[in-house]
Amino acid sequence: MATAALDWTEHPPQGFTGGAVTVGNFDGVHLGHHALIAATVRWASRVGGPAVAVTFDPPPYQVLFPTAPSRPPLTTLHDRADLLHAAGADHVIVLRTTPELLALTPDAFFRDILSRQLGARAVIEGYDFRFGRSRAGDTATLRVLCAAAGVGFEEVPPVAVDGEPVSSSRVRAALVAGDVAAAAALLGRAYRVAGLVVTGARRGRTIGFPTANLEDVPTVLPGNGVYAVRAMVDGTMWPAAANVGPNPTFGEDARKVEVHLIGFSGDIYGKSVEVEFVIRLRDTRPFAGVDELVGQLRQDVEAARRVLGAW
Repeated sequence: MATAALDWTEHPPQGFTGGAVTVGNFDGVHLGHHALIAATVRWASRVGGPAVAVTFDPPPYQVLFPTAPSRPPLTTLHDRADLLHAAGADHVIVLRTTPELLALTPDAFFRDILSRQLGARAVIEGYDFRFGRSRAGDTATLRVLCAAAGVGFEEVPPVAVDGEPVSSSRVRAALVAGDVAAAAALLGRAYRVAGLVVTGARRGRTIGFPTANLEDVPTVLPGNGVYAVRAMVDGTMWPAAANVGPNPTFGEDARKVEVHLIGFSGDIYGKSVEVEFVIRLRDTRPFAGVDELVGQLRQDVEAARRVLGAW
């Protein structure tokens, strides 16, 4: 398995061509994306070539609308490639998104990238796939182009959870609402973020609940609240409770991620910590004083311990 970053005019490494190809943003690599990869793997076996997932960096909307407010992704590019491989893709191609790439017509995208560059023998896409300049091409367009070129084609229907199609926007909405359990049901795994541990106010140590304060989190943060989480430190997973949001008890309005690792002791400043969100325990709220806060933190830690033990 390998990942290659290419300009749209470049040919991929040997072994990447002549197989089954699926194209998309794949943000989050949710259950719908897993269905696409599974179909691509089936076609790859049928045509005797690799199963290839093609994605883009940066996201096309950032190139099309450079002055629009940026929004964090659900996954980093590195994690996206790893998750696509884990789902079954033999290879991942990351096309560098340029105005020239986005200006290609649907016919040109099929001819220059799918046919000439990748030598696709089958193309697999979701029911809502759009491609080419101004998103003019859809699965009906692709079906005609594939048929004319003698290339296999499959349109994968939506994957439904709770009666609605799974989508990246639906995952994002669940996370923003703090419903990490719903997000996990759409993703097929617990939602995860990673950040560097930095020095905070160190109040946690003085009240018996030291926390790892995470900065430089590049992906979507769940809505404000206290969560039962699992935290990966130096290859070991720890049960933990995390607060996302401000600290109103101490008059702090800045939005932070603070993680208390249950049973852990040690110095992890400057290290990267991954946090998997399991379930939301409560809202973030102010307390009358330190004693009331400590009492609630004890309850939070015990609730997290129970939830994670059952989970």
